[in-house]
Formats: sequence, C-alpha cells, structure tokens
Amino acid sequence: MMQLSDSYNQKNSLFNAMYRFIGAVKNMDQTVMVPSLLRDVPLGDPEVVGAVQTATSTPCFPKDGDMYSSYVLLKSIRNDIEWGVLQGDGWGKEKVGVAEVSRGDVEEDDLEKQFHFHLNGLHAVLSKLTHKANTLTNRYKEEIGCGN
Repeated sequence: MMQLSDSYNQKNSLFNAMYRFIGAVKNMDQTVMVPSLLRDVPLGDPEVVGAVQTATSTPCFPKDGDMYSSYVLLKSIRNDIEWGVLQGDGWGKEKVGVAEVSRGDVEEDDLEKQFHFHLNGLHAVLSKLTHKANTLTNRYKEEIGCGN
C-alpha cells in the first residue's frame, strides 16, 4: 500500500519534474504555430517586465531577451534532456564549491553531498523552466488573441 509520503515524494521526483518540463515544452511547441511572431515580444506582462527582468535576469534568460530567444532556448534544453549532450561541449569538468576538479578527483565522502546539491538544483531549475514554458505558451495565446 502506498503511503501519502510516497505519493508526495513521487510527485516531486526528478523524473516527474523532467516529464512536466518536457510536456510543457511540447505543449508550447504545438501551440506556437509561427515562432517568428515571438521576436521582439517581451516575456511576461508588458507593465511588469522591466521590474521583474531586472531582479531575475540570469545568463540563460537575459533581461533584454524576447519570447523567441526563450522559445529557442527551452526547445534546446528539452532536446538535451531527451537526447543527451555531446561530451565535447565542456561538460567534462564540474564545479565543486569554488574549486574546479575533474570527475575522477572527487572524494567518496563528498559524492552524496554533491549528488543532493545537484539534484536539488536541477529540480529547482526544471521547475523554473517549466513555469517559463507555460508562461510563454500563455503569452503567445494572448498575443494572437486566443487566450483562455
């Protein structure tokens, strides 16, 4: 018999976070019939965009980015999740704290801490990306006049 805590943990699993993100991007991709309409359209409410973007800008989502650049980025991330990333793309090293170490140099005691740190971070990033894909889909619907 499944306990309530098991159901909660499964709901918040990494697999479910990935499936939610992939589903949101697929929905976005099916909704956005003409991606070029997204060019030069800010993501979010036009009145709020300036204040929010200044506070939440990251290298992945630059503050002067438009819906089209977010659309392309979200699709690219989905493809990386579904198909993997090339090993020659600079992913051979990972940062641990401030120091940069090769994958083989990590001590056994740190592996569990690093795993949980990266798992929590990945889950948080996937949740933000899912929200961004859903927001983009809704904004596109508003722009073409078929929002619900």
